[in-house]
Amino acid sequence: VFGTKINFPTTTDSHNPMKDVEVTSPPDDSISCLAFSPPTMPGNFLIGGSWANDVRCWEVQDNGQTVPKAQQMHTGPVLDVCWSDDGSKVFTASCDKTAKMWDLNSNQAMQIAQHDGPIKSIHWVKAPNYSCIMTGSWDKTLKFWDTRSPNPMLSLPMTERCYCADVVYPMAVLATADRGLIVYQLENQPSEFRRIDSPLKHQHRCVAIFKDKQNKPTGFALGSIEGRVAIHYINPPNPAKDNFTFKCHRSNGTNTATPQDIYAVNAISFHPVHGTLSTVGSDGRFSFWDKDARTKLKTSEQLDQPITACAFNSNGNIFAYASSYDWSKGHEYYNPQKKNYIFLRNAAEELKPRNKKW
Repeated sequence: VFGTKINFPTTTDSHNPMKDVEVTSPPDDSISCLAFSPPTMPGNFLIGGSWANDVRCWEVQDNGQTVPKAQQMHTGPVLDVCWSDDGSKVFTASCDKTAKMWDLNSNQAMQIAQHDGPIKSIHWVKAPNYSCIMTGSWDKTLKFWDTRSPNPMLSLPMTERCYCADVVYPMAVLATADRGLIVYQLENQPSEFRRIDSPLKHQHRCVAIFKDKQNKPTGFALGSIEGRVAIHYINPPNPAKDNFTFKCHRSNGTNTATPQDIYAVNAISFHPVHGTLSTVGSDGRFSFWDKDARTKLKTSEQLDQPITACAFNSNGNIFAYASSYDWSKGHEYYNPQKKNYIFLRNAAEELKPRNKKW
């Protein structure tokens, strides 16, 4: 069973208050993104990108031990990573305005995309009649690449810079600066499907698509810098009732005497089996939620630095989260001596949905 064979030193160390498995050889600067290998691959491999311009690959063994396998470099911070559906390639997006394709078998990386600004999001799109890479940039464009040509298959203009995105075929959702929100349909040829007035009043930080019981994408969760998440359905029977927002990643001060500290929601990911979700925040906590029962399932103890990224593995047994400074309190809170960590937690039980009250 994952994570059972490891004896932890019993310390009261605030860097790992949940006593989770530490990934060996973590990056040397803040960790921006995490992604697990797809279900088509045997075993579990974890990719992590960082502000040290590198992207690393670890094998996660069944006993929870992690083995560093390889790494590649960009010439600027890596902001996002994703896998091809067969697990043979990893795609990386960077502030150096390029995206690369990393062939894990040959350990070669080559540039496959170019923007006029940093590339903030990268996703593999697998359609029945095409497959490609989708990149969202701060140059206010969304581009689609077939990885073999230096020119994009398609370039779609956006009104603002891309801040975060997600893809579950045939749907993509992009959240931009100025609280922009655009849904795209990816069938035949990608096109804009709908612009949505933001359900949140503050800057968009992270977005994740969720599926219905038929395994089709049906809506998304959107997180902001103001400790709040919106659950938004694309075509709900009753929009006023079905769409809602909830507060999270806030300190307990609720009376007026002690003002409440409010933190950014840095990442959201949905459990691949249960459809429940995790949020991680600048407050240094992760939380698990059941959106259908509208309840919180669990909140972690507080880590001594923010949690900047999270991911579930393909069968939902492992929850990975990264602890590193997100600059949410400015440069005066940056401590270069502080290490960065990636932790692995057994997620099989804690993300089971609540029994519905009849």
